[in-house]
Amino acid sequence: MSQLDPSYLQGIVDMGSNGIRFSISSLQPPTERIMPTLYQHRVGISLYDAQYSASGERQPISEETINGVISSFLQFKQTCEDFDVPKTQVVVLATEATRTARNSEDFGKQIKEKVGWDVIMLPKEEEGRVGAMGIASSLPDVSGLVMDLGGGSTQLSWIIKSEGSEEVRMSESGAVSMPYGAAAMSRRLTEAEKSGSTGKLRQEVQSAVKEAYETLKVPQELQDAAQRAGGFTLYLSGGGFRGWGYVLMSRHRVQPYPIPVINGFKASRKEFLGTENVKMAAAASLEENNDEIFRVSERRAGQVPAVAFLVNALAEALPQIKEVRFCQGGVREGYLFTKLPPEIRAQHPVVVATEPFDSPTSSKAIADLLQSAFPAVSSAGAHDDYKSTFTPAILDAFANLVYYHSSHSKDLQATAAIQCTTSGILAGVHGVLHENRTLLALLLCNRWGGEVPPSVEAFKGNLEQLIETPWTLWWINYIGAVAGLAAAVYPAGVKENNKGRLALMAQWSQTDKGKSLLVLQVKLAGLDAQAYNNEIRAIEKVGKKKRWIGGKHDVGHKVDIEIV
Repeated sequence: MSQLDPSYLQGIVDMGSNGIRFSISSLQPPTERIMPTLYQHRVGISLYDAQYSASGERQPISEETINGVISSFLQFKQTCEDFDVPKTQVVVLATEATRTARNSEDFGKQIKEKVGWDVIMLPKEEEGRVGAMGIASSLPDVSGLVMDLGGGSTQLSWIIKSEGSEEVRMSESGAVSMPYGAAAMSRRLTEAEKSGSTGKLRQEVQSAVKEAYETLKVPQELQDAAQRAGGFTLYLSGGGFRGWGYVLMSRHRVQPYPIPVINGFKASRKEFLGTENVKMAAAASLEENNDEIFRVSERRAGQVPAVAFLVNALAEALPQIKEVRFCQGGVREGYLFTKLPPEIRAQHPVVVATEPFDSPTSSKAIADLLQSAFPAVSSAGAHDDYKSTFTPAILDAFANLVYYHSSHSKDLQATAAIQCTTSGILAGVHGVLHENRTLLALLLCNRWGGEVPPSVEAFKGNLEQLIETPWTLWWINYIGAVAGLAAAVYPAGVKENNKGRLALMAQWSQTDKGKSLLVLQVKLAGLDAQAYNNEIRAIEKVGKKKRWIGGKHDVGHKVDIEIV
């Protein structure tokens, strides 16, 4: 891996409504697309709450709070010096709470005088635009409506970024900002419940959301795509929505949910709108004898009723929503993503993240071999659509890591491999879908034989339950075994002096009973096939019916190996 160059470091202070986030990221090639974080720290100073007295009256941010902010800034300034961050590459971004504070100008002046940093006050529309770019950074492709729920406000917009495309399209006006952040809604809802005006508040929020949607002028192509798909995808970011996502994780059909990061988590419309279940789970977590929900603080749990109120209003006001995606990206990630050249933004995060581990620099040849192990067309129709699952990006990422665990002892290889996307080398990578984390983990595990110790069996089983179809699980077992053969033939990777040792070709045939038969032709140039009996038999075993994916109707294909 390349030596860290401090000239590529970027320090960011994100002054949010619920807290202040400090971070140092690297935009050094070749991994700038995933914006690796070297340092991050959050100070729980709520600049929104600081502007209200105990009686609920609006007030300026107090000197005590300002002093606390400045103290945390000075600490981060020292941290930036420790990391050798260039002084010109530290930015302070302020959002709703700071921008609308009564003493906003004086607040900024004190920071400048005592710390030496200018505060960039993001206008409402720009805050939404930067937040949308943060969402674009969080996934390989995005196409739908986006919402960022902060403490003081929420922004609504639309965005289109196709996988591999350099272009990120969004509303020319940036985003529509509404004063319905998690903290603000909590305050408004409490007041409405006291005065018996929750119905009026609901109508107000619904009207504001409907008006915001009309203002955005969502492109017809996006509307048509949503109609064909059965609704829009809604991309959600911000602390309030992330808290909602973690509660949904805690209620997921797979328990414990095996992926700890929120970014890339998907929920159906029904799950997202199950507000009563979420409210009950959050309320239970606040009781003294119950465990807290992972990554849901007491403050976030206390805001759940307000977020539920907003979610219900969204369901009534927005067009049909098919599914939601939760994103980690916000102002910080959006600011960094905006700085990247278009051709870098077009890169696939999981490929960029795994390329540094391609030590033999032979992954392209390995990926081509893996691709050739798939028949050109599917034999089983739409329910076995392996081409849309095992995309070039997934195969490239898999090939990049095929040799990574070679130095581990045999009893550790499959275990380390299956955990690498959730607690290992790829755990902190920004921009990866949960589906991709799951797929890559299981592929790598099966590349090393798929056998894990009892302590990891439940984790593996939970990952397998996240795979949407049993056909995909079967192909994971198959292509993992094929990767094992490729790595055995090329133990040090594919090089100029050993190209052509192995060639694969797959095609469909039929058994005597008319069932599908996957014929894999294996050509070993100048090699004794008996030396690779174990790897070849491992592929054949995947085709044995007892190894098919079980249930009432076993799923799989018989495999016939032809040595040519």
